[in-house]
Amino acid sequence: MHTPSLASLLLAASIATIAWLALAAQTDITVHRMLSRGLGVFDGIERLSSYLTNLTIFAVAICFSCVAARAGTPAGRFFRKPPVVTAVVVYIVFVGLAYNLLLRYLWTPSGYRAVLNECLHTVVPVLSAMYWVLFVPRFHLTVHKTLLWLIYPLGYLCVTLWRGSTSDFYPYPFIDVGELGYPHVLLNASLLVVAFLVLMAVFIALNHRRPH
Repeated sequence: MHTPSLASLLLAASIATIAWLALAAQTDITVHRMLSRGLGVFDGIERLSSYLTNLTIFAVAICFSCVAARAGTPAGRFFRKPPVVTAVVVYIVFVGLAYNLLLRYLWTPSGYRAVLNECLHTVVPVLSAMYWVLFVPRFHLTVHKTLLWLIYPLGYLCVTLWRGSTSDFYPYPFIDVGELGYPHVLLNASLLVVAFLVLMAVFIALNHRRPH
């Protein structure tokens, strides 16, 4: 494990703080919205966890908290490993790109919601990418371990489609089976997986070009 600089620790702490605050704010909004519909807190948490953005922000918050605190626990050491930090950064950059390219036009939040939206989909992804470029050292990664990065997005997709089949709720329009049907949804999902693989390849290529 490399020795982090003060600048890297401060940036990691900033990312973790923004991620935790944004997640707390999003949780408050979602739970209150579900309560206003006569549902419970658990329903709010379930709805919150249906969005890839929220799950990934949670992962970012945990990862960069461990980095900033230089956590020495087994979990802390795991999240501080360069390949793990890289995987988390790839996930949140993918979320930011997907939102800004595919979903931003669907709604225009204002005020507090606009600030929160930018924190979730722009600020945290950009700062995370900046941290990776500036402070994550070169590391060795086998093909097998690289493919493990796919477990999270593919697992999310499978669980989301399963939950949607039981609740008829799909968090994103491009995977809405009720509106599009399975053939169209699977095509969209395949294209997103390809896009994710391309993003992975970019980060891996950049890692290989780093000095030893």
